[in-house]
Amino acid sequence: MKFFSQSFLYDDPWSIVSLAFFLRYPNPYAAHVVSCDVIDRHQTESGSLLTTRLILKRGALPRWAPQGIISRAESWVIEESEVDPFGKFVRCRTKNLDHVKVMQIEETQLFEQNEDGRTMQTTEAYITSKFGWGMTKRIESHGLARFKAHVQRSRQGVSLILDLIRQARLQPMALSSYITHLHSEHSFASTDTPTSSHSSDNTGHAPEEYSSTTTENTWLGKIWGGR
Repeated sequence: MKFFSQSFLYDDPWSIVSLAFFLRYPNPYAAHVVSCDVIDRHQTESGSLLTTRLILKRGALPRWAPQGIISRAESWVIEESEVDPFGKFVRCRTKNLDHVKVMQIEETQLFEQNEDGRTMQTTEAYITSKFGWGMTKRIESHGLARFKAHVQRSRQGVSLILDLIRQARLQPMALSSYITHLHSEHSFASTDTPTSSHSSDNTGHAPEEYSSTTTENTWLGKIWGGR
């Protein structure tokens, strides 16, 4: 088993960071996300909002992975979150539902408002493989490297949405334009995403999740209706 823990401080208030977190798909740093659907949402008696989302992600196997180790390079992920508007925190737990014998990643994210009004994000994850055949440690190490890269891209995606929300304060229709784009039939499509199920990068950084500044600007142009 491998364990990962990291904290990051946003300058924005908790309410804005929480909104950006839930609006983070799609974004150019998450080209591996194929779909994201709410399957349950309800409010508790204490006023917290509980949401369950089902997310389909596309992956890429390393070159050293045995042929046929998994049937397809996609995985369903369940995301369960709690938003407490009174305690001013968001707690989110995710884990993959398939390929769990090869590798399972259980992630917890916590967003809390500090006394100074800024928002602290704490991310923890356990990466476990039960594959055996002398490959368990290698698979877990690969999963940890991939997860570290994912955390960085995820933060870039949230920051991008935060920028959009800030701009929406000056141009109120901007956020509405984003929501419309979010629910369009092509929201999660990426013409630059490779179809190969194997990655040519042995460090664990999957090429389909990479996004350049040019791609980010192109994506923002579409959101703002400029292209």
